[in-house]
Amino acid sequence: MRIRTMPAVAAGCALLLLTGCGAADMTKQASPFANARGAKTVTLSVQSWVGAQANVAVAQYLLEHELGYRVDTVQVDEVPAWDALSQGRVDAILEDWGHPDQEQRYVEDKKTIVNGGDLGVTGHIGWFVPTYFAKQNPDVTDWKNLNKYADRFRTPESGGKGQLLDGSPSYVTNDKALVKNLKLDYRVVFAGSEAAQITQIQQFAKEKKPFLTYWYTPQWLSEQVPMTEVELPPYEEGCDADPEKVACAYPHTPLQKYLNADFARSGGKAAELLRNFEWTTEDQNEVSLMIAEQKLSPREAAEKWVDSHRSVWEKWLP
Repeated sequence: MRIRTMPAVAAGCALLLLTGCGAADMTKQASPFANARGAKTVTLSVQSWVGAQANVAVAQYLLEHELGYRVDTVQVDEVPAWDALSQGRVDAILEDWGHPDQEQRYVEDKKTIVNGGDLGVTGHIGWFVPTYFAKQNPDVTDWKNLNKYADRFRTPESGGKGQLLDGSPSYVTNDKALVKNLKLDYRVVFAGSEAAQITQIQQFAKEKKPFLTYWYTPQWLSEQVPMTEVELPPYEEGCDADPEKVACAYPHTPLQKYLNADFARSGGKAAELLRNFEWTTEDQNEVSLMIAEQKLSPREAAEKWVDSHRSVWEKWLP
């Protein structure tokens, strides 16, 4: 996720909640179905966080069952996914949290990628503490008071400093710069993946321990473990332009879809459906909860959602 913005598996591991199979290297591997002439095929990039998996699961189900396409999915880290999309190795990214450098290069300059419209979900990244701790210590929600609580957030991994828990190292975040520029007595510790971060948060919550974590909304876990945001210095346009000097909060980002330009022109009904795909935070969380909490496969969760929300998705069909 820019996720600076937030919140990576080869085709054989696509749409798994856990990312043990590793990220697909799209500079070396292309989907066997991408750009297959004369074939009704679509290749979708799926990011590692569960909300993005929910988008792809529903889109894949509709493309296959309503329009008769063969759909392939590949999991790619955020920035390489733009490269793969530009090269036609994948046809669409369904959830992007904002990558201005890539937008300038591929959308504005090379024109190999086009904006596919709003996903319908607004994303926000921030630093959060568990609400049970915020109620006991209300001043912790102001970043200026974080050093006061550094010892409460200390862990064996944070080396004598307070721990700021992050997810995957592949996420593009401002957290290390924020810690340095705000002069905070904290260390960013990566859990390794969204799934590993969720496991740690759940364990902290079970034991009612304090924690400070990079987190994002929408995300299904927020319903299970209520968290309260820490107010960082207000976001202003351009305050995050220099990654080394960032000292402001993350923006609220209307999440976007992007299509390969050739696919957008010649992708027919598949491209039209993906452009029309727009749902709510509640819709996405409903599917995400089925995948992450109820342990349904992405395909099963998509089928269940599709069966009960015909009035929503029928409007997407060409």
